[in-house]
Amino acid sequence: MGIPAIANGLLYVGSDDGTLRALNARTGEVVWTYTTGAEIFQSSPTIVNGVVYIGSRDNSVYALDAGTGALRWKYTTKGWTDSSPAVAGGVVYISSRDGNLYALDANTGSLRWRYAIGGFFVPPPAVADGVVYIGSLAGNLYALNASTGALLWSDAGVDVESSPSVANGVVYFGSDDYNLYALSASTGALLWKYTTGFLVESAATVANGVVYLPSEDATLYALNAGTGELLWHYQTGSYLQGSPSVVNGVVYVGSNDQKLYAFQLPSH
Repeated sequence: MGIPAIANGLLYVGSDDGTLRALNARTGEVVWTYTTGAEIFQSSPTIVNGVVYIGSRDNSVYALDAGTGALRWKYTTKGWTDSSPAVAGGVVYISSRDGNLYALDANTGSLRWRYAIGGFFVPPPAVADGVVYIGSLAGNLYALNASTGALLWSDAGVDVESSPSVANGVVYFGSDDYNLYALSASTGALLWKYTTGFLVESAATVANGVVYLPSEDATLYALNAGTGELLWHYQTGSYLQGSPSVVNGVVYVGSNDQKLYAFQLPSH
């Protein structure tokens, strides 16, 4: 299953049985359920303006009323939609295992545009400042105009394993060559890269000038966001595949050693 999302006192989570459930966040009581045509494997729900968006392995993207679970619309691609949707400016951006990135009207589900990314696995997109960033295992990171889908730039040569993270004019992404890359968000020029001990499949989290990077070498890295300099690292008991969260001066990350880790950050 994907990562749960919380909005307005409800917790939304998809499951391998194909069902999206809305639970009371305090009590766990089921408020409503909606069953798709196949498993919800990795897609995490996105809630915007009272609507929940999620992908399913029945090749479809769903928009549901966040309060009742009623279907607003459904759009079917030609491949599994394991990606988590990104919603910005009234548009839903979601990748499919048919190798395309889709831009759908958030209200109606009608197709605005699509772009052929290539590759069987396409990580979730990121949207910032009118640009959609998305990569694939076909060896490119793409920057597309969010309104038209026109290509602004692409960076060839490495397979993109993670969803991009964008902060302060920099786009960060992980690769199967064990590196985290930092590129100029406007030009795609390489600013720096940092080499870990294994695959980087999870999106980095950027907060207060620091990049928190989980790697499948079981290590959480804290890097200077501007230079890539290593600030500190911590090795857990197993590989990391989830993105860290930074809340109230604490970094939280889960490991496949079945533990949740919390790191208190220094106060300034």
